[in-house]
Amino acid sequence: MASIRFAVKAGAKHVVGVDMSNIIEKAREIVERNGMTAKITLLQGKMEEVQMPSPKVDIIISEWMGYFLLYESMLDTVLYARDSYLVENGLIFPDKATIHMAGIEDGDYKDEKIGFWDNVYGFDFTPLKDAALTEPLVDTVELKACVTDPSKVFEIDLYHVTTEDLTFRAPFCLKVRRPDFIHALIAWFDIEFSACHKPIRFSTGPHSKYTHWKQTVFYLRDVLTVEDGEEVTGFLMSKPNEKKKRDLDIAIVYQLQTEDESRFAEGSLEFKM
Repeated sequence: MASIRFAVKAGAKHVVGVDMSNIIEKAREIVERNGMTAKITLLQGKMEEVQMPSPKVDIIISEWMGYFLLYESMLDTVLYARDSYLVENGLIFPDKATIHMAGIEDGDYKDEKIGFWDNVYGFDFTPLKDAALTEPLVDTVELKACVTDPSKVFEIDLYHVTTEDLTFRAPFCLKVRRPDFIHALIAWFDIEFSACHKPIRFSTGPHSKYTHWKQTVFYLRDVLTVEDGEEVTGFLMSKPNEKKKRDLDIAIVYQLQTEDESRFAEGSLEFKM
């Protein structure tokens, strides 16, 4: 709602807001109370189903990002709006997004979340341990936990991306920067508004200020013992779940590149998000 009022204040001739929820009724009251009814049209429903008051728009603004960028995201709706209503050379805010990965030391928390199931008040609950390993954890990771440099994995340009592109297999290479252990791989995303007079960016990574998106943690079954200068390489794969399109099926394959054969490790993991 704030972005709509700011758009009017910035000089937009007319602004159309679309939302499925009942909060649209309160939004209409706010619009009326602030004397903006001639400038703002609010529509309740799906973007794909509403009747737009004009055939084309000059700008699309949407906060579509979800956890891991794509979980429960509204990006497919933004792409529908782009293809259906955006004029040639129109603008999208934000217009670029990038997923990054890194390896972290997180032994204590992994034992608490995953190892917990080995002995629950004297009972063996290890079948639930396997289930817990398939569920990524959305949490805040401290920068000091990062054992590797970050790796840029997947980029989205909203002017050109298609829904088919959101099913991807992308390589990563994580360079180790200190002797340590790697218990998990993490992912986060950066967002860019490149069409602003002065480009604006923000990150949801562990090096940046807290955001509600936090970071996504993928625990490994085995612990990697790593040395400075070594690399963890592999592929990150993601696709929408066939039954629930806003859910994700994620897979990671990895290999520790080391000259020490006693520490060589590789593996593959599948996650439901």
